[in-house]
Amino acid sequence: MGSSFPAGGFGGGHAEGMWQAMDQLRSRFEKRAGTRMGRGDVRAAVLALLAEQPMHGYQIIHEIEERSGGTWKPSAGSVYPTLQLLADEGLISAEESNGRKTYSLTDAGRTEAASSGESAPWSPESTADDPGFTALPKAGFELAQAATQVGRTGTPEQIQQAVAAIDEARRRIYSILAQD
Repeated sequence: MGSSFPAGGFGGGHAEGMWQAMDQLRSRFEKRAGTRMGRGDVRAAVLALLAEQPMHGYQIIHEIEERSGGTWKPSAGSVYPTLQLLADEGLISAEESNGRKTYSLTDAGRTEAASSGESAPWSPESTADDPGFTALPKAGFELAQAATQVGRTGTPEQIQQAVAAIDEARRRIYSILAQD
């Protein structure tokens, strides 16, 4: 099985290789968490939030990020066009106050939100088919952060202990896949 990590692993004085490997690992988890949701998920999220209360665009972005445990923060470039589309469809209306638009569901929007039968994209029901959606990438990212910190500030002995711990964790994780 191929690996993007240095051939010598993390040990043997390959500090630069360790940093590169940790950066690669971190970027993979960040990309996965950041691009996980699709266009329909933004729509479902906006409808679910506005079914609770009127909100402005930034509040919607913040609520999605908070409710997804920080694993999904849609960009303004995906939320605002979705809001415009929902307004064009007559599902939401916007009221401007203090230079800010606050969006709320119309009667048609409430009907759409109630009849969609979909759970909010961040709810346990919607991620039941992917239980590692939030927990596994977060754990991997935190491991990469810890390894990076040890590599930057640890003694050579501490770095070797960290390498051994990561190697053991990798073996144990692969053994999970080997189980029936």
